[in-house]
Amino acid sequence: MTPSDNHPHRIRKGSAMILSLIFLVMFSALAAAMATRSGVNVQVAENHRKLGRARASAESGLGIVRYWMDKVAMSGTTATNQRFQALATSLATELTDAGITNIMPYYTSNTISLPAISLNSAEGQSFTAVLTRIDDDNIQLDVTGHYGPISRTIRSDYAFGTRASTVFDYGVASKGQVSLSGNVELEGVNIQIESNAYIEYDGWDPALSIIGNSHIAGHVKLASSHAQVDLQGGQAGIGGVTGEEATQPPYTEYGVPPTEFPEMVTDEFASYAPADEAHYLPLDADTSADATFENIRIPAGMNPTFSGHTTLKGVIWVETPNVVTFTGTSDVTGIIIGDGEQTDDSGDNRISFQGNVNSSPVSELPQEEAFAGLHDKIGTFLIAPGFHVSFGGSFDALSGAIAANGIEFFGNAGGTINGSIINYSDNEMVLSGNSDLYFNRSGLSEVPAGFVPEIVLHYDPTSYSEVIL
Repeated sequence: MTPSDNHPHRIRKGSAMILSLIFLVMFSALAAAMATRSGVNVQVAENHRKLGRARASAESGLGIVRYWMDKVAMSGTTATNQRFQALATSLATELTDAGITNIMPYYTSNTISLPAISLNSAEGQSFTAVLTRIDDDNIQLDVTGHYGPISRTIRSDYAFGTRASTVFDYGVASKGQVSLSGNVELEGVNIQIESNAYIEYDGWDPALSIIGNSHIAGHVKLASSHAQVDLQGGQAGIGGVTGEEATQPPYTEYGVPPTEFPEMVTDEFASYAPADEAHYLPLDADTSADATFENIRIPAGMNPTFSGHTTLKGVIWVETPNVVTFTGTSDVTGIIIGDGEQTDDSGDNRISFQGNVNSSPVSELPQEEAFAGLHDKIGTFLIAPGFHVSFGGSFDALSGAIAANGIEFFGNAGGTINGSIINYSDNEMVLSGNSDLYFNRSGLSEVPAGFVPEIVLHYDPTSYSEVIL
């Protein structure tokens, strides 16, 4: 048998190195890919961070703009097509009053622009804002946040509306101090909260003084958190309690949200008693006799005293300066108007009822041409900006709100008031003697005639959106 040759497989030199190089290249490529992917992720994360910073700048800007927009208010008499311009003026005024002089709104007929406002100069964060007039009632707000070259815009809407005035939720509301002395009772006809009192006074003297047997059946709301209440006498009380307990919640509350005192606007009544010979009360009129006057205008400087039995119908317009006094009995079916300034607290102009007063609402006026349209102007008995008004006699019921720059009830003045007493003066409102006042505000759902609520802007949270520009 021939033996076979058995040759082992030859191992080629260098193959392991080749395989190693292949794996090295593969792993290097994988590492490079992973490094590239990681770098991309880092870049994406950085872009998200920048976008987040830009959006955060927009969010901060929106909060700032909303803060200042909430402060905007304008007279209810502002024409609808003038509101946008009034908004620009109001914003500028609010910023200036706050000492912010480096941010001035730029106004055009349809836009109000705020320049770039820095939030973080070191990081390059800022925002800009543009208010665009959509129509007479609606405004669009775009706030753009910036972070370096990156920006994001948030859009929301505002609408013009009125601010609900809460001053008529009180029996008595006063910008100045309130003092009760003697045997004064403030009570509600239906429920005691009708006699609630609101006092805005922010000085260090007592905002409310109750002396003797006087009492407020409702609760007292004080706008100042540091206001003082001074009760003197064993029967002086608030909310049915006396002593220290009456000066504490819930009977007396401190630092309550401020209420709005609506603007007194009397122009709507001027046409009923215009400045002409037919309506002026003659300077030589015998005001001591029993007489009836319809839609009269008392001329400036006349200073008449009505000592007879006086019947007044329609609008009784009192020009300034004047001191008008009623010492006899007065029957009033109408509205008494003073044409002074709402900021005049001097007390130089006065309307004083020293005798008894009988009052009926304007809805009971005769259906005559002279009173056409006046029947609907309800809820007000007397509105006299710039006048100090006083009552010294009794009355069955006064047919609506009483508003003036200084109010006093003295002597035996008392009766039912179908509305609120509103003192626009920073001076003290005084109630003394035996002035028992009963407040009936039942069924009063509308702002009384002659009072104009402020126009404000209402933010629409449902309109919030991010805009891709």
